[in-house]
Amino acid sequence: MNDTLTSDVVGQRVEVNGERATVLFYGPVPPVAGLWLGVEWDNPERGKHDGSHEGTVYFKCSHPTGGSFIRPNKVNFGVDFLTAVKNRYVLEDGPEEEGKEHIVKIANRPVETIGFDSIIKQQSQLSMLQEISLRNCAVSRAGDKGAIAKACPNVREVDLSVNLLSAWGDVVGIAAQLRHLEVLNLRDNKLRFPPGAPSPAGVFPALKVLVLSRTGVTWAEVLRCAVGWPVLEELYLESNGATISERPADVLQMVKLLDLSHNQLIDENQLFLIAYLPRLEQLILSNTGISSLHFPDAGIGCKTSMFPSLQNLVVNDNQISQWSSINELDKLQSLRSLSCRRNPLTEGSGAQAAYQFIIAKIGQLHTLNKCQILPEERRGAELEYRKAFGNEWKKAGGHQDPDKNRPSEEFLAAHPRYTALCLKYGAPEDGELKTQQPCLLKNQLLTLKIKYPNHLDQKVLEKQLPDSMTIHKVKGLLSRLLKVPVSDLLLSYESPKMPGREIELENDQQSLQFYSVESGDCLLARW
Repeated sequence: MNDTLTSDVVGQRVEVNGERATVLFYGPVPPVAGLWLGVEWDNPERGKHDGSHEGTVYFKCSHPTGGSFIRPNKVNFGVDFLTAVKNRYVLEDGPEEEGKEHIVKIANRPVETIGFDSIIKQQSQLSMLQEISLRNCAVSRAGDKGAIAKACPNVREVDLSVNLLSAWGDVVGIAAQLRHLEVLNLRDNKLRFPPGAPSPAGVFPALKVLVLSRTGVTWAEVLRCAVGWPVLEELYLESNGATISERPADVLQMVKLLDLSHNQLIDENQLFLIAYLPRLEQLILSNTGISSLHFPDAGIGCKTSMFPSLQNLVVNDNQISQWSSINELDKLQSLRSLSCRRNPLTEGSGAQAAYQFIIAKIGQLHTLNKCQILPEERRGAELEYRKAFGNEWKKAGGHQDPDKNRPSEEFLAAHPRYTALCLKYGAPEDGELKTQQPCLLKNQLLTLKIKYPNHLDQKVLEKQLPDSMTIHKVKGLLSRLLKVPVSDLLLSYESPKMPGREIELENDQQSLQFYSVESGDCLLARW
């Protein structure tokens, strides 16, 4: 190929000693004789200049040191799809021995295999392959028309990540021959998309999962191509520098998972454009720079019509700093799982209190930061929240007498679930109200009785324990006192405020405060 280069080489992806680049120039570079390729490296530290030489601009780079001139014979232009498949999967004839020893090539490296005849037979026949991984195999083009369809008729999953594909047309040329293709990974291929309708109808009839992360695709290009993805369910668009520029119209209607993470120009208003995708269940927005969330169509205590099917939302590594955004998430009618790590709201000394408050503020949440919310965890968080803001509730017009209970609109806007929590647990009594929020309180000592229901001969103890003490540390203390292994101890507690009810202390990593244990309560230890 290097001997027959033409100007069409501009735009192609190439590889040199393991480093990938895009060809931006082909021609002479005086005064040195011969033809050169001008390339922009994916890694700008690999380059030497910006595409200029001795005052002449031959091409332009996005980085001042991203460019180099290279002789064409030093460059790998890649291989076609079927050549890469054969290099990776096809068997070579081995010694003809009754022990059935074979030589199989995996990633161009010969590996001896003895036995496993049925496995070898399947691998040796391309027609039986259903999953193909060609990651980092320098695939750059489809190859001869019809050759892929003939050789690989049953393929359903293809990994083409980190290759040399340079245009969406190359992808279409491959996919058009894989009629059963369901999963396609194109991550880390810098692709050019033509301005027209680049996905002819019928090219991706079965495609359900598509990875376009780090391909440089724009949202407008996604929507143009999506016409050809009628049954797509999962779409990964991570790290493309993309913004959501328009509402999907009659496309992406079957998508259940959308990953927009690491696109740092996305904001709250852009989310409105995808808010009515009818089947969207999982939305990943990590490290997008989002600082707030708002659903203006729904008032306090009401559910939004936006994101009607959204069950799992991921907003890690963002700039969310106001509780109003968490209040808004309670408006999502189907939300069950939230991941909200490494936001200003959830970091620092108040992280534990923030975790509890999120549980209390979003009533239908089942999972927070990938941890299941147990019933007693929810109860503890809601009681803690109810007490923490009880004084504020009273000052705003709240009252234990329902006929006198008229909290202000400002309070209800800041604490939309507070009324529901009072209905669930009763209005907070004066004696249990806290003067400060938990995240500002110093450790408080709780006076607790400790009983042993299964060992009535044991003397009842009375101990003062800090409310920040974890269940694990309480078990450690009792283990030393009772000479019982920590692993054998089961803890629960009773409160005079809830006669006849016993609350299990199931999570060793949580504190007594988390479970709303108070002075005067009784710990029950069993082994």
